[in-house]
Amino acid sequence: MNEDKKDLTVGPLGKQILFFSIPLIFSNLLQVLFNMADVAVVGRFAGAGALGSVGSTTILVTLFTGFLIGLAGGVNVLVALHVGAGNSREIKETVHTSVIVCFIMGILVLLFGLLFSRSILQLMNTKEELIDGAVLYMNIYFLGMPALGLYNFGNAVFSAVGDTKRPLRYLAFSGVINIFLNLLFVIVFRLSVAGVAIASVISQYISAALILRALFHTDESYGLRLEEIRVNRDKMKNILNLGLPAGVQNAIFQLANLFVQTGVNSFDAVVVEGNSAATNADALVYDVMNAFYIACASFMGQNYGAKNKKRVKNSYLLCLVYSFVFGMVIGVSLFCFGRQFLVLFTNETAVVDAGMLRLGIMSFSYAFSAFMDCTIAASRGLGKTVVPTIIVIMGSCVFRIIWIYTVFAHFKTVPSLYLLYIFSWSITAVAEIVYFIHIYRKSSVNMK
Repeated sequence: MNEDKKDLTVGPLGKQILFFSIPLIFSNLLQVLFNMADVAVVGRFAGAGALGSVGSTTILVTLFTGFLIGLAGGVNVLVALHVGAGNSREIKETVHTSVIVCFIMGILVLLFGLLFSRSILQLMNTKEELIDGAVLYMNIYFLGMPALGLYNFGNAVFSAVGDTKRPLRYLAFSGVINIFLNLLFVIVFRLSVAGVAIASVISQYISAALILRALFHTDESYGLRLEEIRVNRDKMKNILNLGLPAGVQNAIFQLANLFVQTGVNSFDAVVVEGNSAATNADALVYDVMNAFYIACASFMGQNYGAKNKKRVKNSYLLCLVYSFVFGMVIGVSLFCFGRQFLVLFTNETAVVDAGMLRLGIMSFSYAFSAFMDCTIAASRGLGKTVVPTIIVIMGSCVFRIIWIYTVFAHFKTVPSLYLLYIFSWSITAVAEIVYFIHIYRKSSVNMK
């Protein structure tokens, strides 16, 4: 048996979750740092205009990548469920169907991005001086979507079986290459926005190749065999039933943020650029907290498959505590060292001041998103995604749009814009927790 593979159904749960999540934290942080490298390199070496162009695409890029991550989340839950139940045949059929589904979805996202990126950026009221650079960045960046789909597939499979170390190693290797290429293309070849996009695409294909190679070279039941890659209709249906709502949930969550970006774009270019720099903190905090959401779905999936009632409940509670504490610690640190953080992306004092307007509010808000996101992961671990998706649509999408056109439209201030986050997280969290308690009680009947 592979030494990195872990049985998540036995052992000291608190320690296991932490040790499982730490490689995920570093993996997610590396992704954030590599994305930050894109922004930092163009901001420091290509100017504020290039920074604004790349920053203007952040929400849109996150919308589509979030869809692929959500889809892979469905793969994670199904594989973990079958691992917990000890069903090798189900694991094999799920994995070999999933790789096709995730790759095809990556291609579809690529095509959609190429066709509609300019139109969407125009709808967002992207500044005229920034839009050409933003479209160029997106058209190149989206070429990496098929690779991103495959990497997320592989990462989901490894996480489901308790192996979070190998994806970290592959990501670290490709990320170092990404930073090197960023500096080469922007500083040496002066490709500006196009340079960081090309570097990102190359690194995405490297990480996908490495994780697929690992799956093809393992003898475990979750390994890939070329001759067995085919679509099993039942498994595809299960993957889509779990993954599509999760992917749509992530996409809709970001769709609501497009309206927020539209609000940001109503201010001058300095505020837009400051927001672009400050939003890097969102990814930093969220991706650390997200490690515990992945842990929650993986642990609950395996233990639900093993019908272990106590560990299912405790997995949720421990992951919730961990994610809240980590979110609060990082948020407070960002508040204390916000200016030093923002200087990584820009030398302009006015842009730093604008970025601090956002960090001043968001730093103390991040941790509370754990009550919403960890509960969604817990519901997903029990195989439920449709209702949590509907709740997110209402609480974190419809609510935000209403806020933009009422509260923000009335006050037209930066604080009135950013306060919508904690209010929407809180309202959504209450509804998600009520729903989770309901489905947990129903599911616990079949567990010991």
